[in-house]
Amino acid sequence: LATADGRRFGYQMTIFRRAITPTMSDRTSDWASNQVYFGDFAVTNVVEDSFYSSNRFSRGAAGLAGATVDPRLRVWLENWNITALNDQVTALQVQAANQTAEGIAYAIDLSVRNEMPIVLQGDRGLSQKNAEPGNASYYYSMPRLITEGTITINGQQFSVSGESWLDREWSTSVLGENAVGWDWFSLQLDNGRELMLYYIRLKDGTAEPYSSGTLIEADGTTIRLPLSAFKIDALDHWTSPRTGTEYPSGWHVEVDAPTGLIVLDIQPLIRNQELNSVTAYWEGASKFSGTDNGIPVNGYGYVELTGYNTTTGGDRGLSRQGE
Repeated sequence: LATADGRRFGYQMTIFRRAITPTMSDRTSDWASNQVYFGDFAVTNVVEDSFYSSNRFSRGAAGLAGATVDPRLRVWLENWNITALNDQVTALQVQAANQTAEGIAYAIDLSVRNEMPIVLQGDRGLSQKNAEPGNASYYYSMPRLITEGTITINGQQFSVSGESWLDREWSTSVLGENAVGWDWFSLQLDNGRELMLYYIRLKDGTAEPYSSGTLIEADGTTIRLPLSAFKIDALDHWTSPRTGTEYPSGWHVEVDAPTGLIVLDIQPLIRNQELNSVTAYWEGASKFSGTDNGIPVNGYGYVELTGYNTTTGGDRGLSRQGE
């Protein structure tokens, strides 16, 4: 997102839902729930080289967190809300506010509008994660949401507009036991195309063969990309001063698409976009330039890197199917 004078921001808000038991017939309290909601919220302030993030947990009871379609879609985690503005759910209001441990308050209040067909990732919406039965998610995207609203940082409000990307995944299992994390890319090209790529990293340093991607045309039609169709090489690395975790930072991407070769060089808008949630991971606003079938192309997107931190517990990246 950007202001009218070109000041650029990024944002991420993710809400997860996790079932903890199939029934609670013996519990009658209004506080009883078999659902746990948790989420991450982050804002990138590019001009000031600043990144603000937070996470929270709550039970799906007593109005604290939940999801409903009555009378319209609403998903919430305390004061983080995603609310449908029409019955077709083509327009949403996204609102969140929080404060860092250092006392810096930040918030978003954005309206997003989808004017493209919903993109079904994988095989008609089934995204296989490895060869074992059940290690898959249902996965769809709205990859170019027209966005406008405000970002507020420590009392200073900025009117912004731009484009957002929405992912929705759900499943009943996690990745294969040999997976350590993944690198995921969502890229909006200025020629109207979008590109989603992910590769799952295995313990032996190789990529899971079921890693894949999707090339989305301007009219919403898609081309599935197997792992053999793309190559991603790290250009540099960055070490977190907070956790000591080393992440790739900058990437060279080549996609051998049926419509022609796409070559992109991607750089984070700022290097420090590490979140400390269930575990530490990196997810940040990025920009890129290159060529699409020999024609110059530019754009913006987000990159998510999970499983690089090995000291703070389980891997949040392996639970992305709940997003």
